[in-house]
Amino acid sequence: MVQNLQRVRDARWFNNLITAVILAAGVVVGVETYPGLVDRHGTILHFLNELILWIFVAEIAVKMGAEGKRPWRYFLDPWNIFDFVIVAVCFLPFDAQYVAVLRLARLLRVLKLVTALPRLQILVGALLKSIPSMGYVALLLGLLFYLYSVAAVFIFGANDPVHFKDLPIAMLSLFRVVTGEDWTDIMYINMFGCDQYGYGGIEHMCTKPKGYPLFAALYFVSFMLVGAMVILNLFIGVIMGGMDEAKRETAALEAERLEGTFVLDNELNKLTDQLSSLQEQLGVLQSRLAMQKDKSDDEQVG
Repeated sequence: MVQNLQRVRDARWFNNLITAVILAAGVVVGVETYPGLVDRHGTILHFLNELILWIFVAEIAVKMGAEGKRPWRYFLDPWNIFDFVIVAVCFLPFDAQYVAVLRLARLLRVLKLVTALPRLQILVGALLKSIPSMGYVALLLGLLFYLYSVAAVFIFGANDPVHFKDLPIAMLSLFRVVTGEDWTDIMYINMFGCDQYGYGGIEHMCTKPKGYPLFAALYFVSFMLVGAMVILNLFIGVIMGGMDEAKRETAALEAERLEGTFVLDNELNKLTDQLSSLQEQLGVLQSRLAMQKDKSDDEQVG
């Protein structure tokens, strides 16, 4: 029984089936965003949701059953814990007022695609491994934001209260700048003054217009160069480094698995040879025993 479950768990058709069901779960959740379709086909959608859920339950049962007398070994794999939590959440007793929470729980089932596709596992693993290094890059970026925001409040706050009225608004405005979302408009406001650019329709907020043609240009261009083109690219470099590390670990695990299989094959071959030798020796002993019995019978007859 356990061997049959192990063969099902490791079979390509089983993994492909689970992947297809995960994709179907994503399609069903997407369809539920259209109220008209839900009204017309609510019964079918409910049936599909239940069917998908019980298929995931069967998947967990197969994988736990494949562990034999030690089903708790299923939880030694973090990805299995991830799958189990997603399925368990769907069984929580939500009231009608929490139907949105239930739909979000169903949406989480799409994340099972990560466990179904090994390549996605490598990507997610790379992101998780990059978090410590990304923390230091984020700290550096936060320090840059803080310094530039304080300077902007002191220098541009009076001229441009929409974007640099206080520290939180200034940091949010600089986030807009570093993402490249119309950052030149903010720069021109502070280069030419709010009475000359950018405050059309909200002139009442432009109470102390003052332009800084050279300083504003240097300020925003330097922030874009350092923030967007240097530090943000550090995030990409850290993630790529984490991905290389995750690939090396995956390759090492695969090599270790293949080496273990090779060692087991060698051990099996040795045991097979030893068994053949023992069988030959047993055959020789049986032949000698038969000869001795025949000789003993002849002596008794004589």
